[in-house]
Amino acid sequence: MFDRYTEKARRVIFFARYEASQYGSPYIETEHILLGLLREDRALMKRFLGEADTEPPIRAEIERHITIGERISTSVEMPLTDECEKILRAAAEEADRLGHRHVGTEHLLLGMLSVEGSLAQQILQARELRLATLREQLPKIEVAADVEATAITGHSVRPSSRPAMLKLEDFLAGLKWHRAEDLLPFFAENARLINVHGRQWNREEIEKEFVALFAPYAKKNATHLIEETVVDRGDVVVAIVLWKNAILASMERVWAHRMSVVLVRQGEQWAIALIQVTPVQPA
Repeated sequence: MFDRYTEKARRVIFFARYEASQYGSPYIETEHILLGLLREDRALMKRFLGEADTEPPIRAEIERHITIGERISTSVEMPLTDECEKILRAAAEEADRLGHRHVGTEHLLLGMLSVEGSLAQQILQARELRLATLREQLPKIEVAADVEATAITGHSVRPSSRPAMLKLEDFLAGLKWHRAEDLLPFFAENARLINVHGRQWNREEIEKEFVALFAPYAKKNATHLIEETVVDRGDVVVAIVLWKNAILASMERVWAHRMSVVLVRQGEQWAIALIQVTPVQPA
């Protein structure tokens, strides 16, 4: 069922299962998928709901409509309700209608709006989201994403590499949240990180040292800019990211550095294969 799902869409289902267990539900309900989407794709929800943090009020509303039970172990199998099955089928249909080979978070959102009477639909409609309007807006958003990517890199981004640039932007934005469990899936299995001193970490070491390695990027005043894309092929994209005010350990006087990021295509998805950090010495 999930073969066509993007990495983010799969994590929505993972988070939905977690939410169900935390509320003591033996089934994954539509509201759990909604909470999973809020966790996984804040940018998408902010785009359509227009609020900086939509999760707390929506969670509070959900809790007013459900009975909260004793937490269930996440190891216990939790089936999807019929309404959730309908959401997944509708999401696949929406992807087909748009000519997309993948099923992403945007299609799951459309799927939730398609299931009449579900709690997820009621909550979304109460916030002025309508299926017909969303269907009309999504193609325009894709065009806008192309324009945004062009502005970021300074040149036109090929359609084949646009998902790679969006993946990179998601990763860079996620560094502000500094949550290893959310960001580790962005890395390929053979990923490496090379710091300013030339020391290398493999993926397992990145996982163990994640907090220390990426702490500078979670700072409030740290900012980034994708300066250029130096390689833009069908299977590999290399981008240069300039960071400011992300002060690296032992380099207190160096307030800016560059992060070279290599992304590789893995099937329908893109993953980070290499990050190399180099300091920008003050003039």
